[in-house]
Amino acid sequence: MDFYANNKELHSASSVKKMLEDTQLVWVRDAAEGYIQGRITEIGAKEFEVTPTDRKYPKRTCHYDDIHSSCDGPQDHDDNCELMLLNEATFLDNLKTRYYKDKIYTYVANILIAVNPYREIKELYAPDTIKKYNGRSLGELPPHVFAIADKAIRDMRVYKLSQSIIVSGESGAGKTESTKYLLKYLCYSHDSAGPIETKILDANPVLEAFGNAKTTRNNNSSRFGKFIEVHYDAKCQVVGGYISHYLLEKSRICTQSAEERNYHVFYMLLAGAPQQLRDKLSLGKPDDYRYLSGCTQYFANAKTEQLIPGSQKSKNHQQKGPLKDPIIDDYQHFQNLDKALGRLGLSDSEKLGIYSLVAAVLHLGNIAFEEIPDDVRGGCQVSEASEQSLTITSGLLGVDQTELRTALVSRVMQSKGGGFKGTVIMVPLKIYEASNARDALAKAIYSRLFDRIVGLINQSIPFQASNFYIGVLDIAGFEYFTVNSFEQFCINYCNEKLQKFFNDNILKNEQELYKREGLNVPEITFTDNQDIIELIEAKSNGIFTLLDEESKLPKPSPSHFTAEVHKSWANHYRLGLPRSSRLKAHRTLRDEEGFLVRHFAGAVCYNTEQFIEKNNDALHASLEGLVQECDNPLLQTLFPSGSSTSVRGKLNFISVGSKFKTQLGELMEKLEQNGTNFIRCIKPNSKMIDRQFEGSLALAQLKCSGTISVLELMEHGYPSRVLFADLYSMYKSVLPPELVSLPARTFCEAMFQSLNLSAKDFKFGITKVFFRPGKFVEFDRIMRSDPENMLAIVAKVKKWLIRSRWVKSALGALCVIKLKNRIIYRNKCVLVAQRIARGYLARKQHRPRYQGLAKINKIRINTVKTIEIASGLKMGRDEIVSGVNDIYRQIDEAIKKIKLNPRITQREIDSMYTVVMANMNKLTVDLNTKLKEQQQAEEQERLRKIQEALEAERAAKEAEELRLREEAENKRLKAEMETRRKAAEAQRLRQEEEDRRAALALQEQLEKEAKDDAKYRQQLEQERRDHELALRLANESNGQVEDSPPVIRNGVNDASPMGSNKLISFSQVVSNIASRYLNKSENVRAQQQALGKQKYDLSKWKYSELRDAINTSCDIELLEACRQEFHRRLKVYHAWKAKNRKRTTMDENERAPRSVMEAAFKQPPLVQPIQEIVTAQHRYFRIPFMRANAPDNTKRGLWYAHFDGQWIARQMELHADKPPILLVAGTDDMQMCELSLEETGLTRKRGAEILEHEFNREWERNGGKAYKNLGARPNGPAAGIQKQQS
Repeated sequence: MDFYANNKELHSASSVKKMLEDTQLVWVRDAAEGYIQGRITEIGAKEFEVTPTDRKYPKRTCHYDDIHSSCDGPQDHDDNCELMLLNEATFLDNLKTRYYKDKIYTYVANILIAVNPYREIKELYAPDTIKKYNGRSLGELPPHVFAIADKAIRDMRVYKLSQSIIVSGESGAGKTESTKYLLKYLCYSHDSAGPIETKILDANPVLEAFGNAKTTRNNNSSRFGKFIEVHYDAKCQVVGGYISHYLLEKSRICTQSAEERNYHVFYMLLAGAPQQLRDKLSLGKPDDYRYLSGCTQYFANAKTEQLIPGSQKSKNHQQKGPLKDPIIDDYQHFQNLDKALGRLGLSDSEKLGIYSLVAAVLHLGNIAFEEIPDDVRGGCQVSEASEQSLTITSGLLGVDQTELRTALVSRVMQSKGGGFKGTVIMVPLKIYEASNARDALAKAIYSRLFDRIVGLINQSIPFQASNFYIGVLDIAGFEYFTVNSFEQFCINYCNEKLQKFFNDNILKNEQELYKREGLNVPEITFTDNQDIIELIEAKSNGIFTLLDEESKLPKPSPSHFTAEVHKSWANHYRLGLPRSSRLKAHRTLRDEEGFLVRHFAGAVCYNTEQFIEKNNDALHASLEGLVQECDNPLLQTLFPSGSSTSVRGKLNFISVGSKFKTQLGELMEKLEQNGTNFIRCIKPNSKMIDRQFEGSLALAQLKCSGTISVLELMEHGYPSRVLFADLYSMYKSVLPPELVSLPARTFCEAMFQSLNLSAKDFKFGITKVFFRPGKFVEFDRIMRSDPENMLAIVAKVKKWLIRSRWVKSALGALCVIKLKNRIIYRNKCVLVAQRIARGYLARKQHRPRYQGLAKINKIRINTVKTIEIASGLKMGRDEIVSGVNDIYRQIDEAIKKIKLNPRITQREIDSMYTVVMANMNKLTVDLNTKLKEQQQAEEQERLRKIQEALEAERAAKEAEELRLREEAENKRLKAEMETRRKAAEAQRLRQEEEDRRAALALQEQLEKEAKDDAKYRQQLEQERRDHELALRLANESNGQVEDSPPVIRNGVNDASPMGSNKLISFSQVVSNIASRYLNKSENVRAQQQALGKQKYDLSKWKYSELRDAINTSCDIELLEACRQEFHRRLKVYHAWKAKNRKRTTMDENERAPRSVMEAAFKQPPLVQPIQEIVTAQHRYFRIPFMRANAPDNTKRGLWYAHFDGQWIARQMELHADKPPILLVAGTDDMQMCELSLEETGLTRKRGAEILEHEFNREWERNGGKAYKNLGARPNGPAAGIQKQQS
């Protein structure tokens, strides 16, 4: 309580706000922009309050998962892996910044991100640009689609492996244009285009004319998929090409929405064909044809608008003018189409045949039917108004008019029993049946014509022996409309397969490779969509299987098929009922009219009304037989005799879905066998205009494409890698002979060591060397530089080899020197042994003599002492000196005799010693007598001095006893402190044992909750994507987004009502759902139990309000509740900062020793008892401390902490080489330990707790102000000391 009251003047509203404001910018989620910049101004109970830096955005509260750290200043990096902070917000900001600078290409490692500019950028694809990227490594030049194409060529050449380039993205993201420029580079990169390359490039305008159309999201949308193969020989020269196509959208031939058009070729033929050709084909304006019922305007510019005759313009075109697009022009493109067909080898008659069938489809659509009044069988006939269309159609198709009329209004059935076998029966058709037959014929003619055109293109491309190929895959992106049918289902199924391939190839296989090669790279989690693929293609009960089984029934029914789908996958999360859609238009569908699939990119509701019809593309027998016997040679080629599907019957037919699944399986096999390159195309806005970037739309596409997961992986990954042998062979031709002879791995080690490359930029695996993003370019550029530089590199490698060999030689020489020194040492040891033996013999012989000399010399020493004593006599000194001189003479004589006589015996030496010793004793007795007489005179003086010494000793003894009593008291207090610690430790161990037994009982339940938690998080993310997808679709169709049924979990409704058509509301709901679910953890349960006993709900209080209440309130319970909530929010804030710290930032801002933080992390959450603040204990602790980023030779410091109750009041760090750090609660909360006393584990550390005066002594010694302890009582030891001192 007191540490807040000491500094009241510091806690005004403005000072609190200033203290909370983080100087670092953050990114916070926004519904429109994706992310916006702001600063954290408030720490709430579960969310942070963020104030945007741009004042046009309101202040908002967000969950900390929606907040990311921001880089300082604007970012503009070619590779997003170079960002200082790698998160989806900085990634999006980098894309946006580069987009407005016309830098539409960006890398994520080796993946190219292409943002559609919706306008032409000068010199971006010029021939000079192609030459500039020729042979340049990825990352050496700015990102470009040409760089990916060149990488594919170089990988093919180096690895001797075919390559694939997968171009993916939503409709309108620019996939078709990217594919065109890829093919342009593949054909023009090394030389001017020859006849083969020209024909490959000429295929593009032909395929776009017959397979592309205007949709609401893209003016040039590919309504089919294609895989274009450019084949190469061993010298990497183009030798041929081949095009595979998939799933042309047939329904567009007959119907389009109001803002969409049919395929381009129809409008090109009407706008650009010469008058003579139009007259021959009886062509008019778009308004004249039922199959062009959608948008009837042409694409044209100011020049070509004048060239289109007015009679060919629709009413809508004349009123609104032409459609505008920088790359589409119907008049000009017809001229390009006609020339391209000619270059592909088609004659004028063959081109006329193609145009005739296109016109025939238009006229066929104008044939209408009416009921026959007198026909009791319910048949129909061709209306009178359609007779002219019937005549023109029959002429263009080369069939008899009457036979065509009959085939359209009736069908032939052949009996198989109940009468004469083989009897032919004519069955009249109702109006809707005749209309369906007419549309089926138009679809069959156009789709087979498209197949024929693709075949002609493949035939026209010269083909020689091929060694490798580079395939470019361009297939329709993920689609979702208000009405989604069989075409959208197949397209989205294909995108699911491609996304699965992306996950396995980039994310899963990449991480497995790191493990195999021994690279320590953190594992990245990602959402696996295998369950969606199994839902669609499972052999027993997949949707395709159920559809084929339904088609084989005598009377197939869409409602029965839909019911079977719901029945087979009743409990599958990915499949739902139409009423669970967020779009209001979908909720009107009944359960048997459709189903909802939760794809990886979002939920799509499919209307199954035409699934069965579109899955079976066979004509009935009368129409098929008619076209097979026509006079039109091209039509006969399209429908050859003997290929009738009617003879196979229903049980043996091959459905469109099965055919597409087979084709897709073959395509996936090709992709898995090839090297793979990815281009992710991004649509910047939904209006298809330039210079506008919708952040939320781009972010949704990045998430759905898996690019965010790749960014997270590449933060620690190594995207470039090469085998040691391959790297060696790449540069073998430019190396001198002495380096060529090196082993591959030795060569690599020598090369990297000699070039002084940073160890962080590459890693050696078991079989390969791995490079960080963009670092292989530096190495390759150095290796392929000019000859002078290469000579310098070779010199460095030679120097490294010489140095390494010299080190080995030096080690060998050192071993020889050590052996030599050992031999010398042993010789010295032998000499020492000999010396010792000789000395022993000599000592044994002369021991009596030198022992005798020693004894006699000892008497001489005693005489010296006698003279010293005698010098102190005042009387009789000369007599003693004279006696000593006599003894000296006797000693000298004895020593001389012993030295001169080597044969002297021990007895003779002893007798001489006895005589000298007797004289010495007599002299000593005389000296003692004289000394006693003198000492008696001095005794009185000595006694007086002794008395004085005793008095001084008694005073010192009393002082020592006082010191010992104080030490004993301190020991007693510390012993009591240790006893309490042991008791608390024993209580904790007993509690842990009880908790362990309880944990074993609850283990299974906790594991289940953990699995449910992970699954539920995925569902929440899926719900977010579904809502965003529905919101985008609602904005396009002016529809409404409503709430879906809330997610039900464990019988509890976890969702709350959301506002209509508001993404921000949905985000809050998801956050609330997640928060309520996560509250099931033990920590939050314990906190809720504690809060349940309190009478204050502080969850809605602001951070500054908590501080003001602590400083001003007199309510004891409210104070303690505010303190607990205050420190809990500090924990949440510091946890968020630790998660979003910079990659280069270590733990320099540690608020407590690591051992304390780890103890709080490991120990189970405990509910802190509510203490009375008035009686709260003050406890003091001291532990050794060293910061995490300190050098190895740094001495340890000390960390002091003063706890007022459960919360820290003062904190101090002392280091030998640094100034002390003193922190006080209420002023420095952001830098202080936010943990409670129980969480730190300090009470369980032996010797950690100290006395109050010990803490205060160090505090005041280092400049700390005295602490005002108002009314609180200290802990037991401190109280004892105070009592003792008093």
